[in-house]
Amino acid sequence: MGAPIFRGYDREALDREYDNRGKVTDSADYLAWYPRESAAARRELACRLDVPYGPSPAETLDLFPAPGASPAPIQVFIHGGYWRALDKADFSYVARAFRPAGAATVVINYGLIPSVDMDELVRQCRAAVAWVHRNARSFGGDPERIFVSGHSAGGHLVAILMATDWPAFAGLPADLVKGGCGISGLYDLEPIRLCFLNETLTLTPEQARRSSPVHLAPTGPGPLLLPVGGLEGPEYHRQSDDLAAAWRRHGLAVEVMDMPGLHHFSIVAQLNDPSTGLSRAVLRQMDLA
Repeated sequence: MGAPIFRGYDREALDREYDNRGKVTDSADYLAWYPRESAAARRELACRLDVPYGPSPAETLDLFPAPGASPAPIQVFIHGGYWRALDKADFSYVARAFRPAGAATVVINYGLIPSVDMDELVRQCRAAVAWVHRNARSFGGDPERIFVSGHSAGGHLVAILMATDWPAFAGLPADLVKGGCGISGLYDLEPIRLCFLNETLTLTPEQARRSSPVHLAPTGPGPLLLPVGGLEGPEYHRQSDDLAAAWRRHGLAVEVMDMPGLHHFSIVAQLNDPSTGLSRAVLRQMDLA
């Protein structure tokens, strides 16, 4: 064993802890399933694709309007991929969780590192949500009922959005985000900076700290759901537990959901079906279940 570099982990052990593709034997099957199911969802559901919310090619989003009366509550979903991989087109299937209950779904893209840095990536996600608020009525959505969800790195971005000073960023209401769900997310970026991922991310200590929600404060009333797969490694559970403890000290209602039998890739696949435990929990947060 080498010298510990983070909470008793040496570099090799920390790399293993955050190597989800290496830890999950059927990860490749899920990474093929996501885009396949998403293509089917786009064929099934009414949608507007590749809508620009900013000037760069990456700043686009996909809209899945609600089937019924407007204005409808809006669920904004943010994909994972350790800020360096995957695409909104891989996650169209999440609209299947929300549409039957009467919600509009927005799946956003953002520039991937290293084409942008973490600060610009965060700015783009904030700009996407600001666009949703300003343009909600154009797709039958209610700008007063915007919720955000995301998986893995997307969970990190959910927390960042919930810690955003919206009046300062875009002249928008402080409580723009009415609730969030970070699915097996990352909220302390220091171990990310210290493991193999930083070969691509190139986070400095200062960037890692200011981009870590565990060191930030929520700016709205919440609430926040933090589902974690029961088969995740201990660092993923610590990440959610630490954010929950930190944000509860700020008075936010936070629920950590340990979801038995699910790993890092199977947990987000629950959003393919509105009857799963994860889908029902998010719909309850939206007052739709």
